[in-house]
Amino acid sequence: MIVGLNGIVENKEPSFVHVNVGGIVYEVFISLQTFSALPKEEVKLFTSHIIREDAQLLYGFLDVSEKKMFERLIKISGVGPKVAMAICSTYTPSQFANVINNKDMNGVKKVPGIGPKSAGRILVELNGFDVELVSSTSPQNKSFNEAAEALESLGFKKEKISKALSSCTAADTASLVKEALKLLQTL
Repeated sequence: MIVGLNGIVENKEPSFVHVNVGGIVYEVFISLQTFSALPKEEVKLFTSHIIREDAQLLYGFLDVSEKKMFERLIKISGVGPKVAMAICSTYTPSQFANVINNKDMNGVKKVPGIGPKSAGRILVELNGFDVELVSSTSPQNKSFNEAAEALESLGFKKEKISKALSSCTAADTASLVKEALKLLQTL
């Protein structure tokens, strides 16, 4: 399983990049988000390696949260790698989390290749997407995720937790939980 590549960009197009890693050139499919942020020479990509009967495909991401979003999407029935990449090209992980948490059917249908039936399935399957997926190693996101887990263990619903935490200004976990609890009493 190939989970990452470090190498030199040999050729890049909006939908793929060729990366030379020690003399071997890999074709890696990328989203438009990754394409626009791709450096000109050296690149480090997080990859998702998909093995099918007729092909072995690599999908690459500059951001680990985009990779997590892609891998979560392809687990949904009826959503393959192409549709998942279309979603990654249309939305950043945080934007997509907002679309899902707001149950924005039209926002999901904006993605090329997704109709009403698929949009409904995606909304149902990804309920609570924000807390689980958009996690990063930055201390602020770590505190946010820890606070969300603490509030969830207290019995609050994910939608209300997301609303409350998005209004909070604190940076550490304990302060976030206290501030969110005050807000949750009014919701």
